[in-house]
Amino acid sequence: MVVLSKIYTRSGDDGTTALASGERRPKDDLRIEAYGTVDEANSAIGLARLSTADLAEHAKIDAMLLRIQNDMFDLGADLSTPETPMTPHHEPLRILASQVIRLEQEIDELNAELTPLRSFVLPGGSPAAAALHLARTITRRAERLTVALSATPGEVVSPAALQYLNRLSDFLFVAARYSNRKGEADILWVPGAHR
Repeated sequence: MVVLSKIYTRSGDDGTTALASGERRPKDDLRIEAYGTVDEANSAIGLARLSTADLAEHAKIDAMLLRIQNDMFDLGADLSTPETPMTPHHEPLRILASQVIRLEQEIDELNAELTPLRSFVLPGGSPAAAALHLARTITRRAERLTVALSATPGEVVSPAALQYLNRLSDFLFVAARYSNRKGEADILWVPGAHR
């Protein structure tokens, strides 16, 4: 259980922040950017849930999104705890392959009910779909930053964390289509339509 009794500490006034390990890094450090963007994506999912929480036809997606929001905190904890050769005092929280598999199963479950896709989809349609597309693009940015972090010498990112981000953006795409009356209200891209 996390207990936050004081919100401001002034310790970041110098432009640094602490990782879960206690190590301080500049706030624009790539690791901070990666898990900060995961937090941004989580907030966008929360915004999308404003359009899914009260509609019966979105109940399945809303339950999935709520679980994903919790997973996103797990992912932030994973990314904020660098792997080091020193033995930690406690086992750090890491994203597991089972969380990736669950996302794949949910993608398949939702996708089975969608009309076949015959073109690229423009972000939009229903309010829920538009918000889910926004969350998808933020998730893709988090993934790019995490890939860059994993390619940085001395930085380790678990394969499951990268896989989770990749599957999550796929999930959000499928969930957006599902929110558009199972794809019927998708807005399709028409190449060169307005030349």
